[in-house]
Parts: sequence; structure tokens; C-alpha cells
Amino acid sequence: MTPSTADHQPQMLVEEFEELARNAPELVRLEFINGKVVVKPVPDGNHSEIIAWLQQVCMQHRPDLTLYAERELKIEQYRRGRAKVDGVLAPRKHFVGTDEWAEPDGVLMTVEVTSRDRDANQRDRIDKPYGYAAAGIPVYLLVDRDANSVVVHADPDPKKGRYDSVTSRAFGVAIDLPDPVGFTLETDELKEFAY
Repeated sequence: MTPSTADHQPQMLVEEFEELARNAPELVRLEFINGKVVVKPVPDGNHSEIIAWLQQVCMQHRPDLTLYAERELKIEQYRRGRAKVDGVLAPRKHFVGTDEWAEPDGVLMTVEVTSRDRDANQRDRIDKPYGYAAAGIPVYLLVDRDANSVVVHADPDPKKGRYDSVTSRAFGVAIDLPDPVGFTLETDELKEFAY
């Protein structure tokens, strides 16, 4: 399912959103997705532990890369959207000298971990894969705590805003993160972080 933007007017200019996001209290995280301001819940402890665990795993398998937590990306193809990504895998020092909202060029993988809110399905399973594929990000990893599974989206088709390959595995079953990430993710430890 691809979000439709044809009959949609943005709530504000992207520059206005960036100013709003800069001044938002720390208790909320704002994103600008599909022309709308979206409030994303602040991560709980398990959410943070999953990101910390993934940072360690990525460092072990790919010491040439860094998994940056809570990174802001411009997703221009997505109605000049702005996404606060739970994790962004990129070469070390990739974001040196960039603005707060960085271009997605050179990003190898984005990571989202579902949160306990009513918008998680739309945001993490529909809107984010569309935006990341449209931006040409090679891999999107979703840690789906609702389904106790890991979903790997690969082979983006930027023109269609979708990933041509989607693979899902239950927590505890290994899953391959295809090139350019290029390693197998053992997911046993994720069982500890399920709701």
C-alpha cells in the first residue's frame, strides 16, 4: 500500500516544521511525514535496549560502519518529509558537517522499533517503508515488537516507493541483512525485549 499525496495539502512549510521541531519539549519527538506533523512517542526502556543491542551487533560485524541512534533524515520524495529514525547505519563519520536534518544519500540501512501507540502500524509498516524506499535507502529493518518479529525490506524501487524484497522472521530466528549491510542477524536476544 502506497500512501497517496495527490489530494493532500501539507499542514505547513518544511522550514516551519524544522523550527517547531527545534523548539519542541524533550517529552515529544516530532516528524513531518506526508505533509503532516506526527508526534512519535518517546522510546521506552526496551526500545532503547534494542537500539543499543543493534549498535553492538553492527559494530562487531561491520566496524567500518556506525549505527547512529535517533538520527534525523530528509526524505524529500516523501513530500519534503522529515523522519526521526530510530537507527541509521552509515559509514563512520558520515554525518560530520551535516545539518540537523541530513540527506539520506550514503545511508545503508534505516532501523525502526515499534512503539506502543496507535500510529505504529501506519508509521512503521506503511509510511516509513514507502519513504525510505523512495529515498533509495538499500535496507529497512523493522523490529516489530507487536508481532515479535524482525522484518527486512530490501531492493528499493524509488520510483514506486516500495521495497521489492520483504522477509520476516520470528524473534529467535536468524535473518540475513543483504548487501550493502552484508551480515546475518541472530535475533535470540530480542526475546528479552518483547512487550
